[in-house]
This record gives sequence, structure tokens and C-alpha cells, in this order.
Amino acid sequence: MILVGQYDSPYVRRVAISLLLLGLPFERDTRSVFADAEAMRRVNPLGRIPSLVLDDGEVLIDSAAILDHIDQTVGPERALVPPSGAARRQALRLIALGSGAVDKAGAIAYERLLRPADKIHQPWLERCAEQVTSALQALEAMKASPWFLGDRLMQPDIMIGTMLFYLQLRVPDVFPLQRYPALARFSARCEQEPAFQETRPAPDEVMPSGV
Repeated sequence: MILVGQYDSPYVRRVAISLLLLGLPFERDTRSVFADAEAMRRVNPLGRIPSLVLDDGEVLIDSAAILDHIDQTVGPERALVPPSGAARRQALRLIALGSGAVDKAGAIAYERLLRPADKIHQPWLERCAEQVTSALQALEAMKASPWFLGDRLMQPDIMIGTMLFYLQLRVPDVFPLQRYPALARFSARCEQEPAFQETRPAPDEVMPSGV
């Protein structure tokens, strides 16, 4: 399998962490959605990441679809999302909070980095920041112990862990660590895990300062 995308994307990173946790070998294609847009569209017509090229050449796009395939591959006993019931609903809710926060943080980062300064819309930034804050407050109140679904590192933990790292990397002002002590501890716990350490973004995996 070949995972397409760079680890500064939490969506690419969560797929890589899941593959590593489950012992599924893969290679990397580190082309950039910015620098290699045309080549990226040959893999995924949307030009987005991640994509996962399977051994038979089939290409899976969107991290949720990729992760669903991975869970089906390893079976319900090893799957990183519970297969049914209240545990599955709770897992999906946590994943939605984490991915929603990433989307809004990404909107803030893109607005700041890619839009001309005289065209930045401050009310939009404030709205996105408010949505991220609301998600963080909800997650802070849940207090993972040690993980959000119990004793096993699962997909909600991966999504939230990669989201928190992304916030610290791209929009640290939206995630002041002292305001969220439980999440700060959770983030540190995640980053100590070997799969998280192995997927830290390389220095050259960065967003551009303009287009």
C-alpha cells in the first residue's frame, strides 16, 4: 500500500498512525497538494489528501473511507472503531468533534496564510475560533482516562491527538495549553506513543506562505 500525503495534515497522519498501530505495512508518497497539485489530481481527482493506493492499484480517497477499509481488513476484534452500539456512537461523536475542530482550525490557518492581508475577513476567523473553542471545551470536560474509550488507544484518540498537535502547529493561539489542562496532558500522552512519534511532520512538510 502507498499512503499519499504529508504528515502535517492530521488526516494523513491519522491514517498512518492507524496503519502502524495495526501492523499494516505501507510506503509513502509525500507529494504536496500545493507544490504537486496536478500530480495529486492524477491520484485523487479532487487533489486532496490522503489517498491510499492498495496493492491491486485501487485508490481509496478520504481518510474516513480509508479508515473504514482498514477496520474491515483487520476485523471487528482489532478494529479501531467499535462495530456497533453505544460505544460506536460515542466513538463517532468524538471523531466528529476532532475532525470538525481540524476543519475550522484549517480554515483559520488558510485565511491567515493564503489570503491577502487586506482581504482577511475577521468575523469569519472569530466564528471559526469560537467553533474550535466550543469543541475543545466539550472534549476537556470528558477527560480521557487514559483514552477516550477506556484502556485501548482507538480511532477517537488518534483523531483528537492529531487534531491537538495540528492546533499547536498551525493556530496555537486558539489552543492555549493552560486553558485546557486535561487536553494538554492527553496530547502529550499521544505524542509519546511510538506511532505518533514516527509520524511527526518532517521539516519540509509545511504549508506555503502564499500562492
